[in-house]
Amino acid sequence: MTRSYLLAPSILSADFSCLTDSLRRIEERNGDLVHIDVMDGHFVPNLTLGPPIIKALRSKTSIPFDVHLMTANPAETFMQYIDSGADYLTFHIEAEIHAHRLALAIREAGVKPGISIVPSTPVSALSELLPYVDLVLVMSVNPGFGGQVLIPSCLEKVRELKKIKQEKHFSYIVSVDGGINSLTLPLVLDAGADVIVSGSAFFTGDID
Repeated sequence: MTRSYLLAPSILSADFSCLTDSLRRIEERNGDLVHIDVMDGHFVPNLTLGPPIIKALRSKTSIPFDVHLMTANPAETFMQYIDSGADYLTFHIEAEIHAHRLALAIREAGVKPGISIVPSTPVSALSELLPYVDLVLVMSVNPGFGGQVLIPSCLEKVRELKKIKQEKHFSYIVSVDGGINSLTLPLVLDAGADVIVSGSAFFTGDID
């Protein structure tokens, strides 16, 4: 299957009672990354999975793990996720004062650092960090729950990030997460997204 983007199915929308079956489905449908949302009940109002489950899943597939920390104080726990098998490790600029230091520490540990912003955070908040990350994740819904409706104004952030990347010759890829389905996918791709994170739409067969 040939795509113009990388597909990162989010196991947030998978059946948590049989995650290995969900990984198999991602493999069968040629997913490029497995997007793993980590929620701590503090940064976002929900709890999901942590390092032990990620480590258990790591041996079940060779697809790279795109681990998204929606957690408070990510610098305190990031090594646990690296040790569990993350290939990309993304944290939120809103959750970490010393974001530059954490991005460098993630890279030093041999993992690709990513940074994310919620819908209310402007791209300008990332200006000092963009040279040091491999992935920028634009949340197109308010994080915490799956199955939400995409906020169209967030796509302007994708355009802005792509423009900055081109003008300054940065190397990060732009990922978009939230409310992407067969109707909104063309809009997200037109804005310039490199990575599509899809949860509900992927597991219902709406997006391939």
